[in-house]
Amino acid sequence: MSTSPPASEARTGRVLAGVLALVVLAFGVLAWLAGWHLGADSAVYRAGALTLVHGDPLYTRDVLTALPDWVRLPFTYTPAAAPLFLPFALVPSGLVWGVIAFLSVVALMVVITVVSSSPGRSPAWWALPAGTAAALALEPVWKTLFLGQINLILMAFVVLDVLVLAARRSRWAGVLIGVAAAIKLTPLIFVPHLFFTGRWKDGLRALGTFVALEAVMFAVIPVDALRFWRDSATDPSRVGSVHWIFNQSLNGLVSRASELAPWSLAVAVGVAAVLAVPAVWLVVRLHRRGESAAALLVTAFYGLLLSPVSWSHHWVWCVPLITLLLVKGRRWAAAAVAVLFASQIVMLVPNGGDTEFGWGLGLSVLGNAYVLAAAAGILGLAARELRLVRRSPQVVTACQAG
Repeated sequence: MSTSPPASEARTGRVLAGVLALVVLAFGVLAWLAGWHLGADSAVYRAGALTLVHGDPLYTRDVLTALPDWVRLPFTYTPAAAPLFLPFALVPSGLVWGVIAFLSVVALMVVITVVSSSPGRSPAWWALPAGTAAALALEPVWKTLFLGQINLILMAFVVLDVLVLAARRSRWAGVLIGVAAAIKLTPLIFVPHLFFTGRWKDGLRALGTFVALEAVMFAVIPVDALRFWRDSATDPSRVGSVHWIFNQSLNGLVSRASELAPWSLAVAVGVAAVLAVPAVWLVVRLHRRGESAAALLVTAFYGLLLSPVSWSHHWVWCVPLITLLLVKGRRWAAAAVAVLFASQIVMLVPNGGDTEFGWGLGLSVLGNAYVLAAAAGILGLAARELRLVRRSPQVVTACQAG
């Protein structure tokens, strides 16, 4: 039976992982001093905060005036995200990428630590630094870092909320999910997760935090807030071409297969509605059995399928999945997931423009690899769970007969 490593060894592991984060920060400082252009999305975060301070409109087809010349992206986040990004406005423009990359690696460490730890058992001291370093090879992770995205940070918020705060029945449980959803709408999927797992107070707290933060913005920037919720929030194309290979969601898959037919989104939502039945049932079953991390991951991957746009860098949830599989001794499954996300498959399949429309069956399977793998995983786990349910009465009957 595995036991916890000595405190000194565990400390060494944390220090080594921390050194890796500091190396990333040092590289960010070097990039800033050298004038390298890194982190287009981190530049958008900073520009959104400065735009709010200057009183300029956030949701416009024009480029934000606070953006550097080499970035031409709109502000696609919620109104409440702008004030939450204000700390980035205090950082020099070229250094924001380094700061976010550093925080992202720290978030990666937090997620691996939480998922790999369990009562009476801790991983080997080298697992944290080795796991953190290895995760950098996964396409969603390195792309998140390269773009200066905050996917890893938001994932850490959710993991801490569900697996730490909610598990400890903290009065703060739900708040981090509410904050994450107030930045990007996709974490809202974890509000029903809290409800379905019987954590009603936490779910209401998460929803209340989200609503409160967004309501404040209606008082601060009413015109922009109304424009976002009326127009921008319901326009997936505003963030890019939904049929592009990097949109690894059901909507992306259907849009590619249908060549952007007007009914694509409706069909994707219909498929997601059908898939919700086994997904929700699986979440409830896993949670009741004490497998909270597994239940959380089912919700996370279902959310990626459901969202109209799930860029490939949003799939950072592969990190806690690989971690959990290793903890459970499922090394072959962990290796398969790692190979999928380290293969860079979505980078290698021909794409761009209308290329996706002429893929054919073979390239369609490869080009929708994340979507197909997640859907198959949910259905496969649900089928396995159903077999367990059917087997249970037989076990009970055999015991009674004996």
